[in-house]
Amino acid sequence: MKISIISIGKIKESYLTEAINEYLKRLTPYCKINITEILEEKINDNPSEKDKQNVILKEGEKILSKTDDKSYIIALDVKGVNISSEELAEKIDTLKLAGQSHLTFIIGGPFGLSNKVKEKASFKLSFSKMTFTHQMIRLFLLEQIYRAFKISKNEKYHW
Repeated sequence: MKISIISIGKIKESYLTEAINEYLKRLTPYCKINITEILEEKINDNPSEKDKQNVILKEGEKILSKTDDKSYIIALDVKGVNISSEELAEKIDTLKLAGQSHLTFIIGGPFGLSNKVKEKASFKLSFSKMTFTHQMIRLFLLEQIYRAFKISKNEKYHW
């Protein structure tokens, strides 16, 4: 299976980079994984709602330009469906059985995702009603993808 993650913003903190790299390494036996980072749009320190919407639209166009039309797209959205780790594993298994060999997860920037990106997504996934930084969500997502593969293979996760 091929998994792509399209994410707005770069990881700046070394502790997050180390953890992300660890999960990327752990995932290599289970899937081919690729992360595409898209630079955040520049915006002033006190943006108006119109400024924020412009950023969302510009970032959305960049995201859409990186998506593969044959991929099953999962957008991370606070208003999406909240599922358990087991349900994520089941969803990935169901998609594999249906012949879907490429999943793309999309992580928006600080202001979220454009409606065009949300409309293109086949599924909208919420990690929580709480808000997390897009850097932290990337780590959480990788951990959950790894956990999903371990669950699917009936492999022990905690050592």
